[in-house]
Amino acid sequence: MKKTFLYPSHVSRGATMAPFGGFDMPIQYEGIIAEHFHTRESATVFDTCHMGEFIIKGPKAAADLDGIVSCPVASMQIGQCRYGFICNEEGGVLDDQIVYRMGSGEFFMVVNAGTQDADFDWVKNHISPATLLSNVSQETGKIDLQGPSSPRIIGKLLADPISGLKYYRWMYNVYKGKRIIVSRTGYTGEIGFEIYLDERQTVQFWDDCLALGAKPAGLGARDTLRLEMGFPLYGHELDENRNAAQSGFSRAISSDKTFIGSSAVLDPANTQELLRGITLDGRRTARSGDRIYAESGEPIGVVTSGSFSPCLERAIAMGYVAVPHSVVGRRVVVAAGKNQLPATLTTMPFYQWATARRAISEFLT
Repeated sequence: MKKTFLYPSHVSRGATMAPFGGFDMPIQYEGIIAEHFHTRESATVFDTCHMGEFIIKGPKAAADLDGIVSCPVASMQIGQCRYGFICNEEGGVLDDQIVYRMGSGEFFMVVNAGTQDADFDWVKNHISPATLLSNVSQETGKIDLQGPSSPRIIGKLLADPISGLKYYRWMYNVYKGKRIIVSRTGYTGEIGFEIYLDERQTVQFWDDCLALGAKPAGLGARDTLRLEMGFPLYGHELDENRNAAQSGFSRAISSDKTFIGSSAVLDPANTQELLRGITLDGRRTARSGDRIYAESGEPIGVVTSGSFSPCLERAIAMGYVAVPHSVVGRRVVVAAGKNQLPATLTTMPFYQWATARRAISEFLT
């Protein structure tokens, strides 16, 4: 089991630890619900050092990546980030990723921990001979500082102003005399930052955030926060056997270029199901793998993620539903073990008051 740079801090603070993506990761500290609300109302720090990071360089790097990921790459500006899928030839999702344009011929790609090695091999096997690819995951630390108080906290730690940093943009900044990367692509729905540093700086930055009022949060709160926002999790909403188009994330899929699997992804005949939000009538939760039925008793889909929503005080879920039955507002039944849970298909996000896209200046006064 791998350990992140912050593992000693998690253990010393009494975090509940469990395996995730090949790493021993914190699931919770004070508790999932408390950490969830602290993120929505103040600020928390998440250890995301387990994520994978690649650097892709060369005059053909943009064209190579355009042929690998579903989002447009060549049109990106320096300082921009884009979310997209790495697909196989059948249109299934090998991973979801975020690509950063660092320069005219240089890119930084962030991938999931559990798929990091396979992703690296896939990219390596589909780039031009002159394009340079390096895996910098082991020497790169990553901390996500999330929540409405995060701009004030990070503003006290960095040398340069962050007030002009927009959503899905990144910038270089300086922390304790060293250059670091700061971006805004958060997974919680709240305004926040992803900070990339070296090992020693990662530990110090974590401690500094806690000293300034942020609380540590684990993967449990990260999951409930992303579910309230309707964000997909690889291995649940996304996998190599399900066509990327069915996820509904059309903004991550370009129809103006050819990429691996694009013919299958862009073929409407392959969209047999659609990802839908599900609000259950009570507090009892649905779980991944639970079947979804029409009120007539006909099986129409499957739940991919489910939890109790702390902010909405009810159970919510996501799941794939056959296209003819996927109309928002339709009443359905979720079979959770021996329980038949009445529910309604709904739009996402479930939580409508998140701050991620708001200007940083609003939170600095």
